Amino acid sequence: MLGGSYWISLLRNGIGATLMMAVFLLLDRPRFPMRKTVLLYILFGIGMSLGFSAWYVLDQESFVRFSGLACMPPIGVFCGLLSEDGFYLSLYKISLSFYILSICVFLGVDISRWLFGWNMWADILIRFLLAGLILAFIARRFRKVFLGRVEFLRGELDWFSTVTLVLSVILASFAAYLPADRSFSFYSMLRIFAAMFMAGIIQYLVFYLYYHLGVEHCYQAEKQLLEMNEQFLYRQLELERKSREEAARIRHDVRHHCMLIREYVKNGDMESLLSYLEQYREDVESARPERICANRAVNGILAAYAGYAEKEKIQVTMKVDAAENLAVRDIDLVAILANIFENAIKGCLSSGKPEQKIHIDISQKGHKIVIQCKNSCAPDVRFHKGLPRAEKGDGVGVSCIMLTASRYEGETDFLTENGMFVVRVLLNQAVSLGARKESWN
Repeated sequence: MLGGSYWISLLRNGIGATLMMAVFLLLDRPRFPMRKTVLLYILFGIGMSLGFSAWYVLDQESFVRFSGLACMPPIGVFCGLLSEDGFYLSLYKISLSFYILSICVFLGVDISRWLFGWNMWADILIRFLLAGLILAFIARRFRKVFLGRVEFLRGELDWFSTVTLVLSVILASFAAYLPADRSFSFYSMLRIFAAMFMAGIIQYLVFYLYYHLGVEHCYQAEKQLLEMNEQFLYRQLELERKSREEAARIRHDVRHHCMLIREYVKNGDMESLLSYLEQYREDVESARPERICANRAVNGILAAYAGYAEKEKIQVTMKVDAAENLAVRDIDLVAILANIFENAIKGCLSSGKPEQKIHIDISQKGHKIVIQCKNSCAPDVRFHKGLPRAEKGDGVGVSCIMLTASRYEGETDFLTENGMFVVRVLLNQAVSLGARKESWN
């Protein structure tokens, strides 16, 4: 800090608050409309600048020592409350904002000392120019990359990684906020630069490490999806084989039917002929496979898994209203329904109950598709962060359901209710396929 009046302090604090909150906002998905969010940011930034400038006037020594680190908690809390990105991701963004502010403070103070004879206006100008260049780079280059990968970070960042990141940034940035009377030399500048550089490397590594972890988990979910589709195809082939066997039996019996019909006609026994034909019609109708709904993909997957459940002596009831043409890819419908049905069957078998039930309800409400499944379950189903914890396996089925639903801006819900495990999935058909591909890529 190179001194100055209250108004100089207000200018410096304004630049710092604007930089931190602008970096956070550029990388954020706000909870409120953008106009309202920007207004709240401006009002809070003005309040922060006025408050910190008053602190500077009242106690300049403590301000110089602690103001840098003291700005991080209030700005972090405020920006986090206005964000939809969750706690860990908000910590990551506020630590990045604080790191960028530290760079501007360090370069502004030390370059003005080194080249401009401790001129405070040079310090302010350098901070202003650096802040403008950094914000321009984030807005034009980094923002699109970050927001395109934010879902991977949101799913992978945890307490340990975020705390490690924040502590490393704070320790490295602390050097930028040492008292103004610290000794100045090229060596001290190099030492601080090395610390700041290492903190930047940590930021970069955390970003790409957890991004690639998220991509890896998505690949696992895609693998699970392909395996589920393979199992579904095998079940369809089994149904097809049974249909061919039934067709062969019918063709074999046609000869006997024709002989009997001919005898009735020869004898003129029309009453017996009509009675026999009625019995034959009823037999054919009873052998016809049940049509669950108009949509072929939904009908096929539900029929295949209903047959599997009946073999396990599980009572299955379904109430399905799905149009023939849905704005949801068949492969995504298979991914959701196959995972839901398979998990329901496993839940019934592990429940230990003498009477095991599965009820599936699918309905359409405008552009929304609502899928709900209830199945018998064990009384000790455990949840972690609102998601069921798998007793065996890696629980990829649940993540596959959530990932597929997210492509349609959908929602998922898992809970237990009256001794039944309940899964609810909401899909938005209004989301275009092009938008889904763009968000996925």
